[in-house]
Amino acid sequence: MRPIKLVPDNTNIPFLSLRWWAFGISVVLLIASVALVATRGLNWGVDFVGGQSMRISFAKPIEIGDLRNQLARLNVGDINIQQLGKDGRTVVVRIPLDGSANPIGKCLGSTAAANKAVTDNANAIASKVRAEISGSHPGVNFGSVESVSGKVGCELFSTGSLALALAMAAIALFIWFRFEWQFGVGALITLLHDVVLTFGFFSLTRLEFDLNVVAAILTIIGYSLNDTIVVYDRVRENLKKWRKMDVTSLLDLSVNETLSRTVTTSLSLIITLTILLLVGPDTIFGFTAAMLLGIVIGTLSSIYISAPVLIWLNVNSDSFVPAEAASGGAERVTPKEGFIR
Repeated sequence: MRPIKLVPDNTNIPFLSLRWWAFGISVVLLIASVALVATRGLNWGVDFVGGQSMRISFAKPIEIGDLRNQLARLNVGDINIQQLGKDGRTVVVRIPLDGSANPIGKCLGSTAAANKAVTDNANAIASKVRAEISGSHPGVNFGSVESVSGKVGCELFSTGSLALALAMAAIALFIWFRFEWQFGVGALITLLHDVVLTFGFFSLTRLEFDLNVVAAILTIIGYSLNDTIVVYDRVRENLKKWRKMDVTSLLDLSVNETLSRTVTTSLSLIITLTILLLVGPDTIFGFTAAMLLGIVIGTLSSIYISAPVLIWLNVNSDSFVPAEAASGGAERVTPKEGFIR
C-alpha cells in the first residue's frame, strides 16, 4: 500500500504573495487582542487572585445550573463551578478572593493587612457555601479544600510572567547565535504574535486563566519555535545554494520544501486536541483550548510572519556570504521551474 501524501511532491504555493494580506489581518487581530485585554482583562483563576477551591461529592446527580442559581442567591460574588466525571455527582467550587481583581495592580498595591482581610473574607464565603449546600443536599461530602492566599497568588503571577519573558528572550538569543540576528528578531516577533493572540482569545471567551494556561502558552512557544527553526534552517541552506535567486522566491521555496513536515505535524496535533477538547475532562478544557488555538496560530505564523519578517529586515541572497566567496565561483540560479520571478 502506497503511503498517503498530504502535500504532493514539487508543491509550489506562492505563500509570500499574500504576505501583505496576512500582515494586515495579523495587525488587526493584535490590536483587537491588546484592546480586549486592556478593557475587559482576563478571567483570572484562583491560582492568581487567591481564594479557595472545594471538591464536593453529592449523593445524587445534580444539575450545575440549579446549584449555580442556588449559590448566586448568597450574593458572595463570582463563584465558579465545574463538574467532574460523567456521573454528575462531583463538582469543584472555586471561590476567588476577588474574581474581578487584576493581579498586576493587586500585587503592586497589596499589603499584609489587606491580604489578611480578603483571605478572611474568602473563608467566611466558603463557610456560607458549605452551610447552604449541606442544608439543601443531605449526604453531601466535602473533599479536599485548596487555599491560595493573595500573597501566593502574586508570587505565582510574578513567576509565571517571568517564565514567559525569560523563555522568549532565551529563544531569541539562541536563534541569533544559531543563525543571524535577523532570524532572532523574526522568531521573537513570531512568538510575541502567538502569545498576544492567545491572551486576546482568553479575554474574549472569558475562559479561566490559570497556571494550566501558562503551561499551555509555554508549550505553544516551544511548538512555534520548533516550526520556525525548521523553516529558518531551510532558508539558510537555500541562501547558500541559490545565491542569485530572488529572496521572495527563495522563501517560498523554503516554506514549500518544509510544508509536508509542517502539515503532518500540525494536523496530527489538531486532531488529537480537537478530540480532547470535545470529550476530555472539564478541568483541562482551558489548557486544551489554548493548545489548539496555539497550534493553529503557530503553524500560520511560521509561514506568514517569520518568513516575511526576513524580507522586511532586508535579508537577501548575499546577506551572509563572505565578500571573497561572493566574488568568485560558479553559482546556481534556481532549483526548479516555477520559482523565478
